Amino acid sequence: MIRSSLAPLAALAALAAAAASPASAQSACGPREQLAKLLSDRYKEDPVGMGLSQPGQVLEVFASSNGSWTMVMTMPDGKACMIAAGENWEMMTKLKGNPI
Repeated sequence: MIRSSLAPLAALAALAAAAASPASAQSACGPREQLAKLLSDRYKEDPVGMGLSQPGQVLEVFASSNGSWTMVMTMPDGKACMIAAGENWEMMTKLKGNPI
C-alpha cells in the first residue's frame, strides 16, 4: 500500500487548525505527542533516529517496517513539524573503520 506523502500533512494540519489561527493552521505542525501518535497509529511509524539541530531543536526520523518514513523537527516548546516524508526507508549501519 503506497502512502500519499500529503495525507499525514493534511491530517496534522487539521489537528493544528483546531487550536490555531488561520495562518498557522496551514502548516503541518502540532504537539509532538499528538504527531507521534498519528504516525504510529496511522502509518505504523516509530522513531528510528534522532539528533540535535539548532539550539534546542530535535530532528527525528520515524519509519515503518513497510518502508514509509517521516522527518519531524521538534522545537523546545514541544511544537513539532513534519518536514519531509517518503517511501523505501532502509536502515544503514556504519561498520567500524569503514566510513559510509
